[in-house]
Amino acid sequence: MIEARHLRVLRAVAATGSFSAAARELGCTQPAVSQQMKVLEASVGTPLLIRTSREMRLTQAGEVLVRHATGILSGLTAAEEEVAAIAGLRAGRVRLVSFPSGSSTLVPAALAALRAAHPGTRVSLVDAEPPRSVEMLRDGDCDVALAFRYDSVHDDSARDSTGGGAEEWGDLVVRPLLSDRLVGLLPEGHRLAGADTVSIADLADESWIAGCPRCRHQLVDACEKAGFTPRIDFATDDYPAVIGLVGAGLGVAFLPELAMESVLPKAARTVTVEPAVRREIVALTLPDLARVPAVAATLDQLERAAAR
Repeated sequence: MIEARHLRVLRAVAATGSFSAAARELGCTQPAVSQQMKVLEASVGTPLLIRTSREMRLTQAGEVLVRHATGILSGLTAAEEEVAAIAGLRAGRVRLVSFPSGSSTLVPAALAALRAAHPGTRVSLVDAEPPRSVEMLRDGDCDVALAFRYDSVHDDSARDSTGGGAEEWGDLVVRPLLSDRLVGLLPEGHRLAGADTVSIADLADESWIAGCPRCRHQLVDACEKAGFTPRIDFATDDYPAVIGLVGAGLGVAFLPELAMESVLPKAARTVTVEPAVRREIVALTLPDLARVPAVAATLDQLERAAAR
């Protein structure tokens, strides 16, 4: 009989590449990992690992078992959480992953409300941009992922299997939260800084400061629709860094309104850009996990936070 604890050990060994690294990740000793792997190999009746002096790799049987382990362990986690929640959410755990501007705006209000309503529910938070956050959800490394997609993405490179387009989320539960419009960010001394509305085409000759890879793609897409290719001089995932670069007069940028809520621009001005560019903010989870009360409560609180 294959036990869940043995599958967790196998998955850790496969991910880290050694017994000692797996032991550190699991919080146990290296001999314990080695012993559990021997028990698992005896249970399945075939070797799962090939050990040499230079490396450790999975056999074909090991690869098959690791591939199935994620789904099995995810299902077990859902079962454990649902059973714990029968007593009225007095216990439970939710692993949340969010992109940075969501972590600084939507998440704090949602988690504060969740804690007030269900003090026994523990929530952990990790920052990750899509598509990485969606990969983590599918790999069983989180329970809820905050993600976003742009309305006008049309390039196939942005519609990959890790969360680019709506059709690629067909295996997930999608909870729409809000529509987030991008605003222009200009140095305060810029010729258009005082304008109410700025056409994207008016910024064709500017130096640009781009954000995360998905946001960068959207910037190029929007500018090309306006008739030009932006000259990107700087690129950073850090929104305060973008604002600092713009404030120093080194270029202009597009930033989501959500990102501006938690950052005080210095020496920079926001303007409305036309045509409008928006991104849809969503919360994602797996169908099995959506039935777990702690996860469902987290989704509800995220939706309430987005509506405020």
